[in-house]
Amino acid sequence: MDKKIPLKVVGLSHSHTQSGAYALILEDTAGKRRLPIIIGNFEAQSIAIELEKMKPGRPLTHDVFFTVANTFDIQLQEVIIYNLVEGVFYAKLILDNGMKHEEIDARSSDAIALAVRFKCPIYASEFVVNQAGVSVEEEEHNEGDPAPETKRTEKDSLKKLSTKEIQKQIDKAIEEENYELASKLQKELDDRK
Repeated sequence: MDKKIPLKVVGLSHSHTQSGAYALILEDTAGKRRLPIIIGNFEAQSIAIELEKMKPGRPLTHDVFFTVANTFDIQLQEVIIYNLVEGVFYAKLILDNGMKHEEIDARSSDAIALAVRFKCPIYASEFVVNQAGVSVEEEEHNEGDPAPETKRTEKDSLKKLSTKEIQKQIDKAIEEENYELASKLQKELDDRK
C-alpha cells in the first residue's frame, strides 16, 4: 500500500447531494486537505454521540463491539481507508490481541465510528486522498455552504436559552434518538464553559 495520510474527524453535516445522508469530513493533520465521505444516518448518529460524549439509553452497535473487544483484550490499533472504487470507500480495521494481528474489511463509516471509540489513529492511503480529497482553501470557497446569516440566526436562538433549558432539550433529543440535535445542543453547552 502507498503512503498513509493521518486524518482526524472535523465535522458532520447533512449531505447536499443525497437525501437522508450525512457528509463525514476528515482532514489531514496538516490541515491542507479534507476528505468528505457520504455516510448513513445511523453511522452519523453513532459518530456524533461519541464525539459529543453523550450516553444513549441503550448501547448502539458500535458501543457493543467496543465493549466486546475490550472484554477480550482486542485493541483496534488503527483504521485505514485504503481504496476508492466508483465512489465507494474501502476501509480496514487493524486489530491486535497481543498474540494475533488481523486486518478486517469494514465500511468506512463503521470503521470511523469504531476509531472514535477506541481513540485510535485514522489513515487514508495517498491514492484515496489524491482521488477524493479537497483542498481546505477550495472547500472554503464552496458556494454550497449555508449562508453565514443562517448559521448566525441558529446560534443566536440557542444563546437565548438557559443552560438548564438546553440540558432539558438534550435529554429530550436523546430520548427521541435525535442525536444530531443533541450534538448541536451539547456543543452550545460546551462553548459556554
